[in-house]
Amino acid sequence: MPTASPLPPQRVPAAAPAINIQAINDAVQRASAWVRPMQQQMGRIIVGQKDLVERLIVGVVANGHVLLEGVPGLAKTLTLKTLAQCMQVRFQRIQFTPDMLPADIVGTLVYNPVEGTFNTKHGPIFSNLVLADEINRAPAKVQSALLEAMQERQVTLGDQTYRLPDPFLVLATQNPVEQEGTYSLPEAQVDRFMLKVVIHYPTRTEERSILDAMGTSAPLLDVTPVITPEDVIHSRHVVNSIYIDDKVKDYIVDIVLATRDPQAYRLDFQSFIQYGASPRATIALTLAAKGYAFIHGRGYVTPQDVKAMAPDVLRHRVIVTYEAEAENLTSTDIVQQILDTLPVP
Repeated sequence: MPTASPLPPQRVPAAAPAINIQAINDAVQRASAWVRPMQQQMGRIIVGQKDLVERLIVGVVANGHVLLEGVPGLAKTLTLKTLAQCMQVRFQRIQFTPDMLPADIVGTLVYNPVEGTFNTKHGPIFSNLVLADEINRAPAKVQSALLEAMQERQVTLGDQTYRLPDPFLVLATQNPVEQEGTYSLPEAQVDRFMLKVVIHYPTRTEERSILDAMGTSAPLLDVTPVITPEDVIHSRHVVNSIYIDDKVKDYIVDIVLATRDPQAYRLDFQSFIQYGASPRATIALTLAAKGYAFIHGRGYVTPQDVKAMAPDVLRHRVIVTYEAEAENLTSTDIVQQILDTLPVP
């Protein structure tokens, strides 16, 4: 009688490697040593606006574009130019106007009649740091020229595709849509901004400090460069390694899903939301929370990091209905109500 062949030995799945939080903490603290000097350098020019400076640094380390909104005169452009001065990177400022063309941003093909060929002329988008000043003063045709650059980090001219330099970051300013001569940004472009930061008027104390610092015709102080492109790239690698617990990941997903289906989370404002946040918001909120933990020297993400960054990540991705506008409810109000209602892990 033939003997049965022995069964092959069963494989025991390898255990997942243990997360060394202390090692990640040490790496974060070493890599983020430039954060405090940069805040100090920017503080020499920008009075107050601590949260704004933090959000800009989060955008830098989390590889996300940043949109600043505020009325004219709140130092939006000055803040972004000061940030560029603190970074040893190629910087370009593009003033958006109603008569601009897409070629003024990305470049074009120039015909050479002598050789009978087309030569490529790169536009100002081919820089590490691009300041799109008053971006909503140009029509949608011009704004759409940024879509490929912001998402794929590349530009197509004719039949050739060119990679943009690394790091690449778009920092845009816009005036409120109620201002004269502004256009609404297309939803596809707004969604490509990781953060939308709303700037408000300074306090009385800050206003007096601005007067003391700026009440002169003398040139502004120069800031000292703090980091190089290599430092930015290294910091982004460290940000990617920051630990985020499964419960915190579930919390992020719940926040985003609550903007699409509030009733599933016992939130009674379904009629106030026209469109909820996209999956890009889930990714952006995760990266922004990691970036926020990084600038505070931690190798792990807490629910408070998520709550701190959620309004800036979601306010431009949640589209409210006319009914919400009639009730004077903004997307920021809805996001804040979600944060106040959902249980924190």
